[in-house]
Amino acid sequence: MLDHLGIQVSDPAASAAFYDAVLAPLGARRILEFGENIGYGTSAPDFWIGPAPAPGKARESHFAFTAPDRESVDAFFAAAVGAGAEVLHEPRVRPEYHEHYYGAFVRDPDGNNVEAVSHAPA
Repeated sequence: MLDHLGIQVSDPAASAAFYDAVLAPLGARRILEFGENIGYGTSAPDFWIGPAPAPGKARESHFAFTAPDRESVDAFFAAAVGAGAEVLHEPRVRPEYHEHYYGAFVRDPDGNNVEAVSHAPA
């Protein structure tokens, strides 16, 4: 349904360092830089970060990145913790969603709830 998603960040350098670290284990990388905006993806820029145009506190957003397997979710989580992210939920199976849902949740530098999830069986 979505072609791409962009979020505004308060500190572009800090957010870029965070997303460089946590998206690499999921196979994504910086694909395009347009001014102060950075597009990440595997083959096209699906996820964008850019500077917030006005000061003030943003509202929390939640978004989940697809991981090919549970090991990638674990690597995302380790990279996020290594980058100083607040842990919301450690990696585990979440049967309340479905029997193979394996996810981990952290906060990015702007307080967003960022998840990596694999739907593959173990």
